[in-house]
Amino acid sequence: MSNRLSRRRYVAGTGAALTLGTLAGCSGGGDGGDGGDGSDGSDGSDGSDGSDGSDGSDGGGSASDDVPSEIDEYLADARLYEGQIMDYTGQDEVTVAVGGGSDGLAFEPPAIRIDSSTTVVWEWTGQGGAHNVASAEDSESDFESGDAVSEEGNTFEQSFDNTGIQLYYCTPHEAVGMLGAIEVVEA
Repeated sequence: MSNRLSRRRYVAGTGAALTLGTLAGCSGGGDGGDGGDGSDGSDGSDGSDGSDGSDGSDGGGSASDDVPSEIDEYLADARLYEGQIMDYTGQDEVTVAVGGGSDGLAFEPPAIRIDSSTTVVWEWTGQGGAHNVASAEDSESDFESGDAVSEEGNTFEQSFDNTGIQLYYCTPHEAVGMLGAIEVVEA
C-alpha cells in the first residue's frame, strides 16, 4: 500500500506543479489586468479548491500534503481526492459542496482541516442525484443530514467542538467513492 500512496502523491504533486505552471502563465503577470478571469475575487484565492468562495470567511483554504494517515487511508478511493487536505483553520464557517465533480458524485473538497468550534456547511449542488451526509463508524462524532435529497441549495450544518478525525460519506453513493473527511485541530 505504501507504493500506491507514493505513486498517488507523485501523480498529484506532478499535476499540481503543472497546474500552477499553467495558472502562472495565465495570471496576467502584472499586465494591468482587471481580474476578469471569471472569479469573483472576494476571497483572494484562485478558486483552485473547486469551491465558489462562499465559505463565510475572508480567505480561502490552502492545499496541504500533510494529510493524517487515517484520512489518507479512508479517502484512498474517494472521488476528487488527490492526497491533499484543504486547510481552513482560522475560519468560523466552511462550505463543502455536496454533488461536486463533473458527475456530481463527490464532496468538494473531499478533505478539510478546521479549528475546533468551526461550523461546516454542506451545500447541495443539485448534481448527481439525491445525496446525504452521514458520519462513518470510525468518525469522532455522529452526525447525519437525514434522507437523501437532490434539491440545489439544500444545506446541512454541523459544528465540531472536539478535536479529532471526522469521516463521512453519502449513503446512496458510498460505493462509488463519495467520501469526505475533516481533521479538527485545537483552535
